[in-house]
Amino acid sequence: MKETVNVTWLGNMAFEADIDGHKIILDAGQESGGEDKGPKPKPLMLVALAGCTGMDVVSLLKKMRVEVKNVKIIVNGDLTEEHPKHFQKMHITYEFFGSNLPVDKIQKAIDLSQERYCGVSATYRKALELTSEIKVIEG
Repeated sequence: MKETVNVTWLGNMAFEADIDGHKIILDAGQESGGEDKGPKPKPLMLVALAGCTGMDVVSLLKKMRVEVKNVKIIVNGDLTEEHPKHFQKMHITYEFFGSNLPVDKIQKAIDLSQERYCGVSATYRKALELTSEIKVIEG
């Protein structure tokens, strides 16, 4: 199985990525010579992690018959100071909104995602420190 994306230069620092027919504009900020038409590439690594584990967790909770009102995933990444600047650590905060949510099932879903299903987590774990925490917001 292979994944392929096509990325085309739009001029200056901007590129357009085509991912299965979905378009994303990438650009640098004005301080780096770009026009800030879209996100920079490195933060998309954080998005990939949040999306991958988020989809796993929501799917697993649905199978466990856990009903949440909402899920918010915040990923913070610590970059190195030296070039090439890369992430040395990422921290995931999972926020679950609902009433009487079973924290044990939520933790199980997260563990399964992180240890078994999320390919982004598996790849990143080989290159950097990956940590997480859970917050449950009643209501």
